[in-house]
Amino acid sequence: MLKKLFAGLLAVVVLVAGAGFVAWKQFNAYMAQPLSLSEPVQFSVARGTSFGAMTSQLEAAGLINQPIYFRLHAKLNKLQGKIKAGEYQFDSGVTPEDLLNSIVRGDTVKYYFTIVEGSNFRQLKASLLKNDILKQDINDLSNDDLLQRLGVNQQHPEGLFLAETYQIERGMSALSLLKRANRSLMQELEKGWQEKAAKLPYKSSYQALTMASIVEKETGVASERPRIAGVFVRRLNLGMRLQTDPTVIYGMGEAYKGNITRKDLRKPTAYNTYVIKGLPPTPIAMVGREAINAALHPEMGKWLYFVAKGDGSHQFSTNLRDHNNAVRKYQLKRRKDYRSSPEKK
Repeated sequence: MLKKLFAGLLAVVVLVAGAGFVAWKQFNAYMAQPLSLSEPVQFSVARGTSFGAMTSQLEAAGLINQPIYFRLHAKLNKLQGKIKAGEYQFDSGVTPEDLLNSIVRGDTVKYYFTIVEGSNFRQLKASLLKNDILKQDINDLSNDDLLQRLGVNQQHPEGLFLAETYQIERGMSALSLLKRANRSLMQELEKGWQEKAAKLPYKSSYQALTMASIVEKETGVASERPRIAGVFVRRLNLGMRLQTDPTVIYGMGEAYKGNITRKDLRKPTAYNTYVIKGLPPTPIAMVGREAINAALHPEMGKWLYFVAKGDGSHQFSTNLRDHNNAVRKYQLKRRKDYRSSPEKK
């Protein structure tokens, strides 16, 4: 009797163990089985979403069909509380395990926004408003309101955002991106200000930023930036006017139609450096790190003049006679393919 009972119990144990083994194999096979996706699938995890709610959303989206296995895997590996919000893209071949690990790592879809060197704030704002990844929260803000929201103690937003490429996520606000760009600009500027060259004619780091913006607009040739900054620094130290066209153009605003006349050069504005002495009141463009470095570490030398050669570079001169000769050579007899900035490749 006992032998029969023991044999029956053993049979039950073997049966249960066998069933468990089969279930375990099915579980592991499912988590490692590539999904059959005909095209990439976008999936978003909202901030604050629980693991259970996310699992239900994955099932509803057709990305998993065995939620019990999915939950078990997460529980066994203690992943339930580690999921990260964001937008994800899953391609054919991804397994349920890969999918979960991706969400745990936060491998969200990457988007990028570039603040272009030499662009002005009006152009930057227009570019932000056209971006459909960002949450638009600056459209109705005046410049004063924007600066207040950013916590910036300046009179104008021009030049206050570092020109570089930023990684963004869908739903990020335009204002938060501007905050990051301003913070990056201030960190770069203040670091450079602490390490600046001696005998610079700037009363503040903001004036150095203004100089950097002029340098940025004068040339796109990286190697020329320190030399052009050196020309302007020597002019300021000697009490000469800067006489730089980009400031005139900026002061003209929307009245600028692609050409500067003698009348424009004589018309007084706060930015017409043919008329005013010293630097204009604000930067005239967004700058990158190289322009900031050039303004704070200008190239030593005796050059006081430069003129665009028509191939994107400039001819530098130490005296007015040589400069006038260069103007006649490069400006008065312009080649057909003349351009004042480097050719974009």
